[in-house]
Amino acid sequence: MSTITTRPLGPEDWRLYRTVRLTALADAPEAFGATWADESTFPEEKWKDRLGRRNSFVAVRDGEACGLVGVVPLDSRVAGLVSMWVAPGARSQGVGGLLVARALEWAADNGFPEVRLWVSEGNDRAERLYSRQGFRRTGEVQLIRDGEDAEEFAMSRHAGP
Repeated sequence: MSTITTRPLGPEDWRLYRTVRLTALADAPEAFGATWADESTFPEEKWKDRLGRRNSFVAVRDGEACGLVGVVPLDSRVAGLVSMWVAPGARSQGVGGLLVARALEWAADNGFPEVRLWVSEGNDRAERLYSRQGFRRTGEVQLIRDGEDAEEFAMSRHAGP
């Protein structure tokens, strides 16, 4: 049985972050507000800058990255869970739960009592994962990207026990 671990990513991990992020955008373009075409052109400094501003965590199984999540302050009391992705071969194996738990732990440790996120309409698997972690729909809905019909909805939960 494989052991799955999570660890933070820093600016020095920019190559790994770029690889995992671009893989996520290629695998599930409908789940993100960004596109592979846009982000694939980012220079090294942009990746490093993003990691310097964002608290990102990678899941690793058997030495291979298999998931990614970020958590960013939205205001003084609310953190946003962003860029959540689990590799197809690692889904339904607890990777998503570990990543969400890591993001919630970061939020609680850094004084953010609420964590919010957006889920693409129709992404039932993601909604079930977040619901198991205590997230609930807020009623807010927005377009994923300008000029497209795809929508996403907000979910929220309080960090901590």
